[in-house]
Amino acid sequence: METHEILEKVREGVMTVEEAEGYLRRKPFVDMGYARLDTHREIRSGFPEVVFCSGKADEHLLDIYETLYKENGEVFGTRASEAQYELVRGRIPEITYNPVSHILKAEKEGKQRRGMIAVCTAGTADIPVAEEAAQAAEYFGGRVERIYDVGVSGLHRLLASLEAIQSANCIVAAAGMEGALASVIGGLVDKPVIAVPTSVGYGANFKGLSALLTMINSCANGIAVVNIDNGYGAGYIAAQINRLGVRHDEKPNG
Repeated sequence: METHEILEKVREGVMTVEEAEGYLRRKPFVDMGYARLDTHREIRSGFPEVVFCSGKADEHLLDIYETLYKENGEVFGTRASEAQYELVRGRIPEITYNPVSHILKAEKEGKQRRGMIAVCTAGTADIPVAEEAAQAAEYFGGRVERIYDVGVSGLHRLLASLEAIQSANCIVAAAGMEGALASVIGGLVDKPVIAVPTSVGYGANFKGLSALLTMINSCANGIAVVNIDNGYGAGYIAAQINRLGVRHDEKPNG
C-alpha cells in the first residue's frame, strides 16, 4: 500500500492508527533469503516494485509473485513465458498473461487511468516492445493511446494521427531498422519523446544498435533514449512524465 492509501483507510475507519503505524514501521523490504523485495518502493517513488521474470527459478518466481500480490493487491512482471504463467496461475488465479508483450500481471479492479501517453511504433514487428511500454504505463495509472505501424516509409500514416500524438503528455516511439521515427515525431511535438530502439531489422541493424545510434544522434530536440528493446523502461518514464502532467492540470488556477 502507498502512504495515501493507508491514510485513507485510517480516515474511513478500515484501519486503526496503531495498524497504520505498525505498517509504516515495518522493515522496508521482505528478506526471502534469495531476494529482498522492496515493499516500500511505492511509498518512496509512487510505483511498486516490478518483477523481471526471465531466468528466475520456478519456486523463486512463485514466492515473489505471491508475496508482492499479498503486499500490494496487484503484481506486474515483464519478460514472462507461457510456462511461467501456467505456474503462477496455480497460486494466483487472477493473474493474466499477454503473449505479445510477455507481461504477467494481476491488477486492482477499477484502477483509474488518467492523462494521456501516446505509444507509437514504426512497424508491426515493433509491437511486442511497444506493448511492454503501453502495459507498464497503464499499470502505473496512465491512459494510453496506441498508434502502431506509422513508420517513415509511409509518413502520411503518422500525419493522420498527429492530433492524438500532439495532445499526449509524452510520446513513446519504438522503432527498429534505422530508428528514424523518434526524430520525426520529435520535430512535430512540444512534449517529451521517449525513443525505444528495437532489435527489429536485417544484418547491419546489429540487433538494434543502428536504431540506438540513430536515436542518440537525433537532431530533433526533446528526445530521450532507453536501451534496446527496453519497453518497460520507456513505459515507466512515460508514466512519471504523465503523472506530472496530470498534477499540473489538476492544480487550481491562481
